[in-house]
Amino acid sequence: MPLGLGRRKKASPLVENEEAEPIRAGLTVDGLDGGGVVGLGEGAGSEGLPPPPSSMRPRLIFHTQLAPGSPTGRIEGFSNVRELYTKIGEAFGIPPAEVMFCTLNTHKVDMDKLLGGQIGLEDFIFAHIKGQKKEIEVFKGEDALGLTITDNGAGYAFIKRIREGSIIHQIQVINVGDMIESINGHRLIGCRHYEVAKMLKELPKGKNFTIKLVEPLKAFDMISQRSGGSRSSSGVQLGTGRGTLRLRSKGPATVEEVPSAFEEKAIEKVDDLLESYMGIRDSELAATMVELGKDKKNPDEFAEALDETLGDFAFPDEFVFDVWGAIGDAKVGRV
Repeated sequence: MPLGLGRRKKASPLVENEEAEPIRAGLTVDGLDGGGVVGLGEGAGSEGLPPPPSSMRPRLIFHTQLAPGSPTGRIEGFSNVRELYTKIGEAFGIPPAEVMFCTLNTHKVDMDKLLGGQIGLEDFIFAHIKGQKKEIEVFKGEDALGLTITDNGAGYAFIKRIREGSIIHQIQVINVGDMIESINGHRLIGCRHYEVAKMLKELPKGKNFTIKLVEPLKAFDMISQRSGGSRSSSGVQLGTGRGTLRLRSKGPATVEEVPSAFEEKAIEKVDDLLESYMGIRDSELAATMVELGKDKKNPDEFAEALDETLGDFAFPDEFVFDVWGAIGDAKVGRV
């Protein structure tokens, strides 16, 4: 069926092998009566409704530590990623800008446990803070460097994955979890994941470039960060609670049930399509697309919903059609 997408923006090619994967930011909670999950909405550059006043926010208390080691703190009253980092800073007496990213239920730099768009109501939050700075000169001898980039929803892009055997894999001082501060003197603080990935992709082959990184502060017993961060089988399910708190930038945070089997299958397939078409891996974006499409009657309705909610991504029409097909396959049990 043809898609009625005449007004859609053309999608600019982002990356091929340099991938980008955002973390989300945003909070509204309905009917909290037990375990659940907090979901984070869209990333740092998104515009949306202002957060609800403090008096209207649910009293959800989370336990947190600094990943290198610290006493346990208690934080509450946040509705997006930036506010979360502010609360962590207040709890430990550090500037919020020192927080690079958070992992759930582990102090290790484990990209499968990265805090994304959802926090289980029983999850323990570990904050990874800035450590040593380093500057490396890299020769780009191939088209692809072998990096997957994500961002923390608050202005920092960092390395989520390093492909084995790639150019970057051979440089032992570059690790998963390193924040990308600048490339060839171009400061990248405040840039989104896809902007950084695009810049890496466009670096000329056969020439050197200089990259400045900040690594997470290490604890004595933290494991090696050379792990590539393989995908978890569940894709987006986090925590041990009976639901999740989903933070949204456009609207309040909501406590939701964990994804159904259909949703998990559809999200994983859509995430694969994001990587295939756009060089991006982002389970939260995939979950949003599945949520938008699961009740639509035809691909045109789905395309209109994507335009309204995710128009900034300018998805190619053929990609939208394939996503519609993947959601339909998951509904009838075809994987």
